Amino acid sequence: MKSPAVSEFQPNQTVTTVLLVHSKEIRQKKNGEPYLSMVLGDRTGEIDSKMWDNVAEVMDTFEAGDFIKLRGQPTVYNNRLQFTVHKLIKVDEREIDLALFFPASKRDPEEMFSELTAIVSGISNSHLKPLLEAVFRDAEVARKYRRAPAAKSIHHAYLSGLLEHVLSLCRLCRLVAPLYEGVDLDLLLTGAMLHDIGKIDELTYERGFSYSNEGQLVGHIAIGLRIVNEKARQVRDFPPHLLHLVEHMLLSHHGKLEFGSPKVPLFREALMLHYLDDLDSKMECMRHLLEHDRKVESDWTSYSASLERPVLKKDRYMGAVGEENGDSGVLTPEPAGTSGLSSRVAQGGRPPRPMSLFGERLHSALQDEEE
Repeated sequence: MKSPAVSEFQPNQTVTTVLLVHSKEIRQKKNGEPYLSMVLGDRTGEIDSKMWDNVAEVMDTFEAGDFIKLRGQPTVYNNRLQFTVHKLIKVDEREIDLALFFPASKRDPEEMFSELTAIVSGISNSHLKPLLEAVFRDAEVARKYRRAPAAKSIHHAYLSGLLEHVLSLCRLCRLVAPLYEGVDLDLLLTGAMLHDIGKIDELTYERGFSYSNEGQLVGHIAIGLRIVNEKARQVRDFPPHLLHLVEHMLLSHHGKLEFGSPKVPLFREALMLHYLDDLDSKMECMRHLLEHDRKVESDWTSYSASLERPVLKKDRYMGAVGEENGDSGVLTPEPAGTSGLSSRVAQGGRPPRPMSLFGERLHSALQDEEE
C-alpha cells in the first residue's frame, strides 16, 4: 500500500512513511528527559512533529537534511495537525527518489524556458535583445535559471519557481504597460527577466532550499548586477546610459530601502516592475498559504509573516454563510429574460435577507412592471 503524502495525512491514522528532516531540535521534558521537536516533509508540504519516547536511542543517529523512515500518528493539537513519531530510523539517500521530497513547479521547465526565449525573440530594442540573448545563451546560467526557486520560503519556493515567477511577471508587464503612456515595454520586460537572476547563485537547491555562502555574504541583487555587467560587456557598443537603467531596475525592485533595495524606483519602468513583482509575489504567497495552512478548523489561516496578516479561507467562509442561509453558497444563473429579484418572486421565494428601503421600492417596481 502506498504511503500517504504529508498533504494527505488524516488525524489518528497510523502512518509508516519516509520523510525529509527540515529541522531538528532536542528539547527537555519537565522530568528532564529528552524529546525531539522536528519539522518533517515531502514535496506536498511540511508537518510539525514530536517524538516523546525512546528518544535517547535515536536522537544522535540523524540530522536536519537526512531522510528518515518513521511510524506514527497525525493528531490535532491546538487546532493544528501535528505528527507524533513512535519509531524512526535513518534511510540511506541512495534509496530515495529525491523528486518526491522537493516541491517543484507543476509546469515543465523546458516548456517554460522555451516561452522565455520566445519573449526574448520578441524584444525589438537592438541592445537589450542581445544582452538577454547573451545571458540565456550561457549554458550554466540557463541550467540554473531553469531549476532555481524564486525564494527560500516566501514565494515560488519550489524548483523552477524563479522561471514560473518571471513568466507570470512578463504576462503582467504586457497587460499593464499599454495602459500607461510612455512606458518602454522592452525595458520593462528586460527588468522582469533579469531582476532576480542573482537567485541562481544566492540559493542552493540540490538538497532542500537554503542560502549559499555567496548568497549570505553578497545577496542576489549584487550577484545579479555582476551577471548583467559581464554579459553587457559582450554586447558591442552597449550604451552606458541604458545599462544604468537596467542596473537601477535590479537595484530598486524591492521598492523600499527597508525591504533591501539599495535604491528606490526612480523612473516609470522601475516603479512598475516593483509593483508588479510585489503583486505576483504576494498572490503566490496567498495561494500557498491557503493550500498549506495547518489549522484544521478555522475560516482563517495562521498568521503569515511575509503578508503580515492571516488570510480568510474565502471558499470555506462562503460555504458556511450559504449553510446559514439555507443554500449551498454557490451562485446559480437566473432563468433567461428575468431579473434575479423578480425570478425569485415568480418562483414563490423570498429574498434571502431583509431588504433596504431602496430594495423594497425596487422590488415593488419590478412586480408592478411584470403585472
